[in-house]
Amino acid sequence: MTHRTFLRGAAVIALVAASYLAPQSAGAVQVTAFQQAVAESVSSDDQIAAFYRDRGFEPIWTGGTVADLERRTALLEALSMAHYHGLPTSKYNAEALLSRMASVRSGFDRGSLEVALTDLYLDFARDLQTGVIDNPRQVSSHIVREIPRREASYYLEGLLSETPRAFLASLAPQSQEYARLMKAKMRLEHSISHGGWGTTVPSGKYEPGDTGAGVVALRDRLIAMGYLDRTVTARYDTSITEAVRAFQESHGLTVDGVAGGATLEEINAAPQDRLKSVIVAMERERWINLPGGLGQRHILVNLTDFTARIFDDGKLTFETRSVVGHQDDDRQTPEFSDEMDHMVINPSWYVPRSIIVGEYLPKLRSNSGAVSHLEIIDSRGRVVSRGQSFAGYTERSFPFSMRQKPGPKNALGTVKFMFPNKYNIYLHDTPAKNLFSREVRTYSHGCVRLNDPHDFAYALLARQTDDPVGFFQSRLRTGAETRVNLDQPVPVHLIYRTAFTTAKGDTQYRRDVYGRDATIWNALSAAGVEITGIRS
Repeated sequence: MTHRTFLRGAAVIALVAASYLAPQSAGAVQVTAFQQAVAESVSSDDQIAAFYRDRGFEPIWTGGTVADLERRTALLEALSMAHYHGLPTSKYNAEALLSRMASVRSGFDRGSLEVALTDLYLDFARDLQTGVIDNPRQVSSHIVREIPRREASYYLEGLLSETPRAFLASLAPQSQEYARLMKAKMRLEHSISHGGWGTTVPSGKYEPGDTGAGVVALRDRLIAMGYLDRTVTARYDTSITEAVRAFQESHGLTVDGVAGGATLEEINAAPQDRLKSVIVAMERERWINLPGGLGQRHILVNLTDFTARIFDDGKLTFETRSVVGHQDDDRQTPEFSDEMDHMVINPSWYVPRSIIVGEYLPKLRSNSGAVSHLEIIDSRGRVVSRGQSFAGYTERSFPFSMRQKPGPKNALGTVKFMFPNKYNIYLHDTPAKNLFSREVRTYSHGCVRLNDPHDFAYALLARQTDDPVGFFQSRLRTGAETRVNLDQPVPVHLIYRTAFTTAKGDTQYRRDVYGRDATIWNALSAAGVEITGIRS
């Protein structure tokens, strides 16, 4: 069954559902059979069992009341829209459901159907609100965020306490980002159904002034993707140059107006691949569909975009470039959310254990004077003399920690921003400023380095002091390690989006630097999510 056929069928679902489940004659035997079927069907789920027990086993779907009809009609209509959300439509089989409704012949049948509808509703509601993938950590060990799952009682009680259509509509993320991603999905599906973006551009390098078949292919593809107005030029002129620059900017590439290498690779990406990125981004948006939202003020770090941003009341108020963890599996920056509650000015760097034993211990074994910029600290906090030999220590037996004192060459620079977490991840300054000019910035051991850490600090402190610059600089000048608490903790969300949107509605794409989105797409595909085109 095609998507359009499914939608046409949805228009008559209410009438069909009503006729299938018309009230039957009441009787003690029938009621008992209904109750027995419900009790047997929910026996393995305490919450659903408690819900029906508290209602005296009254139905919410299969009764003959107007409220029952409204609920099942609203559910069937919502299921018909599953495709628009990038959900696995085959999982919510409306035709099978209607067929089962038509086959109801007894109270026991009705009770079994009642619970089947509840199970279907709960599956759909959870998928829509917090994601199809139950445990993202099983897909990637670096996705360690807590998914805001709701209990079954939330969905069941909510359905009864509000208008069914309104409650079902409220389950999807209400963020502007999610709404814009849905629109991007529809645009891509429309392009796919009309043949995509045409032929790919031959490999090479195309610059202003060039002519030939490759320039024509480049021109046509830029037109198809919406970066260039229709033109018949066969020369790499100013209009093509500006279109390439716009494309580069929206794909996180070096903006130079020259089409070659990485730029051509991104230009030649298929719309089907971009659609996968958008669908994965929608799934990821469901993972952070928190009951209270992301926070009136919050920090968003998109690992693929190498940026850290501050948002206030939904508006971007500060942005800086970032460097994130290396692609090596043990150095990738994880995805999670927490709360930033303080910063440290003139921080010491307490070297993570993994770096101590993996990088510094081998040097100490051969030369006790190696890595002299670091202090070796024993369990009582005393500095260990370099006069002893470290040759006999192994990774397991090395009993010391290591610390770099505050200073201009400190690995954390002049300030770090703390949201204490078990992954030992935070945002910080760095003396290695040259890395921020790179196109792909995956160089850290996992923490997030900021290009403009002082300005970042000023933006945070502006909420609690009239002179954030003076306040910060006065502490910095002391050279002493100083903790500064934030009067109001700020939620921090480390996210990973290869597709995201701007406030104007434009869709931007980034490379899958850690390969996580490819893995997530495979999991979504296995769950039944499909790539399709919508014909107008």
